[in-house]
Amino acid sequence: MRYLRVGPPGHERPVLYAGGELFDLSPVTPDIDAEFLADGGFRGDPAQLPPAGVDSSRIGAPVARPGAVICIGQNYAAHAAESGAEPPAEPILFHKAPNTVIGPEDDVLVPPGATRTDWEVELGVVIGRTARYLESPGQAAAHIAGFVLSDDISERDYQFTRSGGQWSKGKSCETFNPLGPWLVTPDELTFPLRLRSWVNGEPRQDSSTADMIFDVGYLIWHLSQFTVLEPGDLINTGTPAGVALSGRFPYLKAGDVVEMEIDGLGRQRSVLKG
Repeated sequence: MRYLRVGPPGHERPVLYAGGELFDLSPVTPDIDAEFLADGGFRGDPAQLPPAGVDSSRIGAPVARPGAVICIGQNYAAHAAESGAEPPAEPILFHKAPNTVIGPEDDVLVPPGATRTDWEVELGVVIGRTARYLESPGQAAAHIAGFVLSDDISERDYQFTRSGGQWSKGKSCETFNPLGPWLVTPDELTFPLRLRSWVNGEPRQDSSTADMIFDVGYLIWHLSQFTVLEPGDLINTGTPAGVALSGRFPYLKAGDVVEMEIDGLGRQRSVLKG
């Protein structure tokens, strides 16, 4: 199944896509949130739901504001190489503020004075069941609600020059995590997935989840040894090569248009605003 949220910020309504049709989930749940996901999502007959009647309404992030946004750094071999780093021996962990999450077509705000704003197409994983101290990566699949297209926008000057020894300053500016359009349940996807991004129509990233150093199951197992993953939490699993940090492309500026897509998860388009 695929879940979608439409409407103005703070007033999105939940939608289900099944069998080529859109259905209104409002009679079942007020939102695509932790409670809904922890209960297993929608398990009934979509034909019993009213049609969604979606028009040109804004598309919101496909999951309500997560309790945590947990991110993995340098998790693609080629990206680690272009960053001038050896592949990490174990996952690099950092956090984004949950209020960075916006819809897949919302504007991205460039912070005042920022000069090194970067794009990062990523496979996002949304947790569906609480995960703590999992015994093996094989147990991770039972804790996944679905997958989503995520853009881990970064301000590299804040991330590295003004970091204070950690990365979250460069990751947590408002609007720095466009998400969606869809939250897609695992049964609808076949891995590996192709990830691509463009800036002003020019290709940037073009890779596959096959280049991930640590796969999704390993990441969830590993993270559960250090923190409790709860329903609705978002994990950004890392970005492939082709970002501005590589030195091959200019950083983003106001007026630029960033587009990205992942197989089966849809496409998003963000305009940079100063």
